[in-house]
This record gives sequence, structure tokens and C-alpha cells, in this order.
Amino acid sequence: MNWDDLRIIAAVRDEGTYAGASARLRIDETTVGRRLSRIERALGLRLFEAADGVRRPTRSCEAVLAHVEAMAAHAAEIGRLSESLEGPVGRLRIASTNTVAEEVLSPRASDFLRANPGLTLQFLTSSENVKFSRWEADLAIRLRKPDKGDFAISKLGDIRIYYFEPDTTEGESMLCAYPDELGAIPEMQFLRTKNARARCVTDNVRVIRNLIRAHQAAGVLPEYVCADLLGDRRLSATLLPKRRDVWLLVQNHLKRDPATRVTIDWVRACFQEMSRS
Repeated sequence: MNWDDLRIIAAVRDEGTYAGASARLRIDETTVGRRLSRIERALGLRLFEAADGVRRPTRSCEAVLAHVEAMAAHAAEIGRLSESLEGPVGRLRIASTNTVAEEVLSPRASDFLRANPGLTLQFLTSSENVKFSRWEADLAIRLRKPDKGDFAISKLGDIRIYYFEPDTTEGESMLCAYPDELGAIPEMQFLRTKNARARCVTDNVRVIRNLIRAHQAAGVLPEYVCADLLGDRRLSATLLPKRRDVWLLVQNHLKRDPATRVTIDWVRACFQEMSRS
């Protein structure tokens, strides 16, 4: 049911004529009649009887109107919702990789949401980039700088990356690498210097972390997933000279939106806090 159509039922009941409903809703009288007929066909009910030039609601119409009035009350409450909430109000969709959402954002999200009761965050996690041009997300965190696009882009910071290998192992340790399409990232640039065949190839850093944690594999990991490995005495950790840049993408039409600005500041704080830890 279309909410605009349902409002016509209440307007005809209150005004008694299509002309009155037309004036109240500021739509053409013919449109009132046409849309009312569409509702009656959809419901299989007759909603009004014409008597003495006045449209009188049938019993079926009164039953429908009870629901319409309840919907109108809920709509009014939704409209007043922002008045009862402190600070900015909105729902922001943030796209990122799974590990960025799990390791960087979500551990810090509860305090942010408690401090901003009018905000809702929706995390869109995937190894594939969302199509920003189709508004599939409001903000996106990328580990590679986009070549171009109709959006605002700024650097969030850079991430330290470490090469891990077992201190001792029976036989040669297995090398973990990222797929060929990620060949330009600093992790892969370093791994190519090893001149070794990769035995495990994945874009999932948690898979690489688990293999390294088993002390049988070598690989490169970003700092936000390897804190526990740095203290493992059975692993040798080397901080690489190159870092991984992190970029924030924001839809242009949201740059000055209060809810978006607060969320951007929070995302920046998450990466700054991670860098200090």
C-alpha cells in the first residue's frame, strides 16, 4: 500500500467530497478519484457510498481508516524523534574490509554510539570495493587510493606492516602472499624480494595470521591484526620501511552533514588511536 494513497482515504472521509480532498491534499480532483479506485481494486473493498452529494465511508472503510490513523500517528512520532535526541541524527553506511571493521572500528564503536544516541552505523564489510558512484555507501575506508571518482577523498593515515617468520621450524616455512591483483601494495612489493613460491594465496589477512600463529608460515600483516604475534618469542618480526596508506571516501552531498562530520571525526580518531597503541 502506498502511504500517499492511504492518506486520500482519510481526506475523503474528513471532507466528504473528492473536491474537498483535492483542495486539502493539493492534488487534482481526478487524481483523487483515480487513486481511490486503485485502492478499492487492490483491497477488493468498496470504501465509500455516495449519498446526497457526500461520500460516506462504508464499514470496510472505517476498518481501513483505523489502521491509517494508527500509521499517521506513527509517522508523526517519527517526525518528532529527532527532537528527543541530543546531537546529530542519521544513519551512516561505512564500507571497509572485514578486518578494518572488526579490528579498528567495532572495538571503538560502542562508546561512540552511546555518546551519539541519534546515530546509527551500518558496517558494509567485503574484500570488494562498493560502487560509490551508485551510492552503495556513505563513507568508505580504502587501503589503496582510488584513481578518480565523484567523491571527497582524504588520507586517514598510514599503517605499519610487519614481516613474520618462524624463528625455528622443521624444514622451510611456507610463504603466504596476497593475490596478483594486489601486486602494487607494499606487502607484495616486499614479498617479491624473497624470491620464493607462495604456498598460500589469499586476500584474507586473518587466514595469513592463523598460519603464522601456527609457527609454520611466513607472511606480512598490518599492525591492527598482529599485536598478539609481536610478543610471540617463536616468531621473528621485522617492521618494514614502507607503510600502507589508508584513505577515507565521503559522498560529496554529505560533506557538510552534521551526522557525517561527527562520524568522520570518529573514524579519524580510531586510526589515530590505533597508531599510538
